[in-house]
Amino acid sequence: MSKKPTNRKPAKSPATQKKRPPTRKKLVVKSQDTAPSKRSLFKRVTYGLSVAAVWGFMCGLVILGFLALDLPDLDNLPAPGAADQAVVVKAANGVTLVTQGPIYGDWIPAPEAPDALVRAFLAVEDRYFFDHGGIDFRGLARAVLSNVKAGRVRAGGSTITQQLAKNLFLSNERTMKRKAQELLLAFWLEQKFSKEQILTLYLNRVYFGGGAYGIDAASRKFFGHSATKLSVAESAMLAGLVKAPSSLAPHINPDGAWERAKVVLGAMQATGALTAEAAAKVTTQPPRIIGAVSGRDVRYFTDWILTETARVAPASRGKSLVIYTTLDPGVQRAAAMALERGLDGEGAKRGASQGAIVALDHDGAVRSLVGGVNYGKSQYNRAVQALRQPGSAFKLFSYLAALESGIEPNDKYIDHEINIDGWSPKNYTGLFSGEMAVREAFARSINTVAVQVAEEAGRERVAAMAKRLGITTPVMPLASLPLGTEEVKLLDLAGAYAAVANGGFEAKPYGIVEITTLEGQVIYRRTPISPRAVLTADTATEMADMLKGAVEEGSGKNARLDRPAGGKTGTSQDSRDAVFAGFTSDMTAAVWVGNDDSSPMKGITGGGLPARIWADFMIEAHAGAPVRPLLADAGLFLAAAKDDEKHEDLKKQRKKSFLSRLFGN
Repeated sequence: MSKKPTNRKPAKSPATQKKRPPTRKKLVVKSQDTAPSKRSLFKRVTYGLSVAAVWGFMCGLVILGFLALDLPDLDNLPAPGAADQAVVVKAANGVTLVTQGPIYGDWIPAPEAPDALVRAFLAVEDRYFFDHGGIDFRGLARAVLSNVKAGRVRAGGSTITQQLAKNLFLSNERTMKRKAQELLLAFWLEQKFSKEQILTLYLNRVYFGGGAYGIDAASRKFFGHSATKLSVAESAMLAGLVKAPSSLAPHINPDGAWERAKVVLGAMQATGALTAEAAAKVTTQPPRIIGAVSGRDVRYFTDWILTETARVAPASRGKSLVIYTTLDPGVQRAAAMALERGLDGEGAKRGASQGAIVALDHDGAVRSLVGGVNYGKSQYNRAVQALRQPGSAFKLFSYLAALESGIEPNDKYIDHEINIDGWSPKNYTGLFSGEMAVREAFARSINTVAVQVAEEAGRERVAAMAKRLGITTPVMPLASLPLGTEEVKLLDLAGAYAAVANGGFEAKPYGIVEITTLEGQVIYRRTPISPRAVLTADTATEMADMLKGAVEEGSGKNARLDRPAGGKTGTSQDSRDAVFAGFTSDMTAAVWVGNDDSSPMKGITGGGLPARIWADFMIEAHAGAPVRPLLADAGLFLAAAKDDEKHEDLKKQRKKSFLSRLFGN
């Protein structure tokens, strides 16, 4: 009987069969491989770290070499302020107006300095000075946290050693490289000097403002005595200055310096250097500061002179200089006091907080320049930097262009409503007066007639006239141009009026006569030039007569003097700016009052407060000078223009005609 076929696969021979290893043995094999794997991982990590350390060390050496590449010579400490420029600015009579540059005092070791001074510096600058090795990580973390909370950089975290490193060897630039170099130098200083030596170096080299380097120079400059005699209040003030010496220097910002000193007193109380009672008592006793800047100081003028020095004598950059100027101290004092009186009285009542005065000789020499009420509170120079609308004082250029085009002072125009491209100028009173002569319209400052004569002469001619007489700011030929809607500098405006006062010759303002080195080498000397005519003699004479009428019978009555004078008032829209510019036979002056934020004043016009300040100043400035008619020196200017050799004679006669008679120079 046969068997049925099946689907089974034939059985393999024993030789070809693979036996599956028991499960237990498989587990044993895995457990045997674990130890070598761990050892291999450890070796790889160790090797990697070693390589990273070697490369890190090598990179560190490269970085240190890079940072040290341009470090200064550490074996020769530079003198404090050695790179600063020393400048002496002198008045026309030889009196020193200001001295700028490094000032040094006696070297005072830290143990000999007042204990209050040392404690004040440590409290506000480096509380853990005697504990750290150059870097205070606690202070650094505290500064970072403070900056994060404030959302801006308000605390630096630098130790006294770091500050010394920066002051000795580095610049004030804020870069990562400079900061890294500062840290390296701080470590070096800590290794080379003791804490006492570092503190001594710091106290005698740190900058306090006003050119004073070191505690003794600062003490003598601001308080008038040696640093060994500093009181607690004085010590706190000095310690507070190093944060911002230029802006907090007590001689220009006594209020700011004292507010910062109160912060230092609070820090001294927090560190236990003062009790609460002592701190409270000292806070009520601010120190007496000598030489504090007042409103009548000359710093506005000397700041302008330093700017002009860089312009007229680029070769003087970086050198120590003596600058001889045109300023007359007596005229400067009269200008500043007149401005102060006007703003303290009427100005305070009617919302005028600021002002400026410029006074020129008729050739453009600046005799006085006051750029604000108080230089200590604001160094912004409103006489040369500010751009303000002159109002109707700009009508000078409109009427000069009209006179040149053939319009005469007695020609008749009608004061009535006019329309120019949809614009209708209004008079200050809001009324119209009908027919009147050009002379009367100018004296009364009638806006509609000023616009009419400007349109007839041509707007472009008016704009060109302003440029010709010395206006340096942009002047667009707009229909409203005669009303002074374009902004100008007060210094430029004064120069333009001086061009009429001298009979029609350019009177570009200048303040520098000569610049020399401290050794006497002449770097710059103003070269006398022949006067350049910008107006015909007839035009200048007619305009001077119209300006005289504006003072005697028109809007400038408050500027009347004890001698012939001519001038023009100006008021911008909403009484935001008020100006008076005018001249006598001897001097031209321009006055501006207003507010820095251009907020309106309470009804102040150019014919009011500015005219009264102008008159107050001019009366004092001319005391003792003989009365002379307007354009008295026009002949001298004309003669000098015809003969170059006579120009020096013109200068000598001008000086004799006014300054020598007035001040005996």
